[in-house]
Amino acid sequence: MRFTRTSKALGIVAITALALTGCGAGGGSTDGSSNAAGDPNKVITAYSNEPQNPLLPANTNEVYGGRVVNLLFEGLRSYDANGKAVNALADSIESSDAQNWTIKVKQGQKFTNGEAITAKTFVDSWNFAANSKNLQNNGFFFESIAGYEDVSAVTTSKSADGKTTSTPAPKADTMSGLKATDDSTITVKLAQPEADWSLRLGYSAFYPLPAAALADPKTYGENPVGNGPYKFDKQGSWVHDQSITLVKNPDYNGTRAAKNGGVTFKFYTDPGPAYTDLQSDNLDVTDVLPSNALKTYVNDFPDRNATKAVATDSTLNIPGYNPNFQGEAGKLRRQALSYAINREEIAKVVFNGTRTPAKAFAPPVIDGFKEGIKGSEVLTFDAAKAKDLWAQANKIQPYDDSKPLQIASNTDGGNKEWIDAVANGFKNNLGIQAEIQPFAKFAEVLNLRKTQQLPGLTRAGWQGDYPSLYNFLGPVWATGASSNYEKYSNPEFDKLLKEGLAAKSTDEANAKFNQAQEILFQDLPGLPLWDQARAIVWSNNVVKAETGWNGEILYYGITAK
Repeated sequence: MRFTRTSKALGIVAITALALTGCGAGGGSTDGSSNAAGDPNKVITAYSNEPQNPLLPANTNEVYGGRVVNLLFEGLRSYDANGKAVNALADSIESSDAQNWTIKVKQGQKFTNGEAITAKTFVDSWNFAANSKNLQNNGFFFESIAGYEDVSAVTTSKSADGKTTSTPAPKADTMSGLKATDDSTITVKLAQPEADWSLRLGYSAFYPLPAAALADPKTYGENPVGNGPYKFDKQGSWVHDQSITLVKNPDYNGTRAAKNGGVTFKFYTDPGPAYTDLQSDNLDVTDVLPSNALKTYVNDFPDRNATKAVATDSTLNIPGYNPNFQGEAGKLRRQALSYAINREEIAKVVFNGTRTPAKAFAPPVIDGFKEGIKGSEVLTFDAAKAKDLWAQANKIQPYDDSKPLQIASNTDGGNKEWIDAVANGFKNNLGIQAEIQPFAKFAEVLNLRKTQQLPGLTRAGWQGDYPSLYNFLGPVWATGASSNYEKYSNPEFDKLLKEGLAAKSTDEANAKFNQAQEILFQDLPGLPLWDQARAIVWSNNVVKAETGWNGEILYYGITAK
């Protein structure tokens, strides 16, 4: 954490088992940069896909938009390669009681358009993000600040088919607990003491925005102006469905200074052609490999590959609005589906060991991870039990098998093979037909989830925003949370999360969070599948590439030859 005072900091990360298992040419450093000499002005090319939304930090909560936003902006804090929080635009962050915070903002900082960044910049940006009328996906991250409930208020209604619709209805324009007392001072009052609150401040939702973003968010999001290590090459650098071109920001003086001249993100809808491009040095780096390459990438890219256990997991989410999975019969079916998945075999055969079977709703590299949580036995493969539970459910309510059970997924992420394996497990062990519902873009799946129009299940995953056990639970499963697209809600789960946030020690907090996971294992709004060891490869055009604590490539640290 980047705490400056308290010794009772919660959520301090013990990101363990992060050693590289692959090898790469050139030496590495703890900030993700290469020690080898190279061309600091050469632009590198990287694998990506079309972002879901215009590039506003508080509205970007998917990986392809996120990797761009994180290079365009700098917040009060940032995270190094090992998940340690360090101050960036914050000179200090202090609290004597973990509820009232004082943040000192570095002076002299500017956006690339010359606009000054002050305490008021952050206050205005956070209030914009939290206000429900602005429809920012990451507004939930401001939940802890006093007055958030007023600015984020919505009215909800349910349709005949059980789908929930929310309408913005803010009771205030600004959060009462957030003030800029002068150009360099932010004061924050939380709704309750939270000793690890400042750990969040490196996440993109808390980035500052220039005035133009608040005045016309949609237009700004097409050509964003930031303050990070990179900037847009020019107006129109985002060529939709093709690429985004960034160049080095020469005025940036933070901890993530670019070691190259820029990054061009090339959009692919299939990782296969990207892998071929890498082999012919027409693409420089990727973190998405086709499934068939997971057995060969080490030999295909000798001295140009790395594999690292990261804070990223995968789930199979089950919408609560699907009639087949409601009530007591639905609960039994959720358990049956989980028992019918042979995670161990899929991790070995499909992923070639780059995944490990899930043991909880959070990955083992996060501090507080606990194996053997009550109810987690549903993550073991047991074909007989799966069949029995499915039969019990059918006695209560017959399963509607008029159509195959569809599993929505993007095809650009190398997901088809494991989904086919899961679908075969459902067919062989439960006697139901299942199939992939393919989409060329990740954004298309997210839009379907957000509008609650999934006909079946959906693949999902979570890449840590900040290194905390809570981050794998609250934003994904809490009532009204920003990424809780399937609208799961359980008051007891929410209560345990709140108690964990208010705890006075790391152990107490994590105990509450793990108790909250017991509720998730009872309800199974999603089925934990596996945790990732992120494999990346790079071309002959660069010296080395590395990933950070959450699996995101440290693009700024890549040196081109």
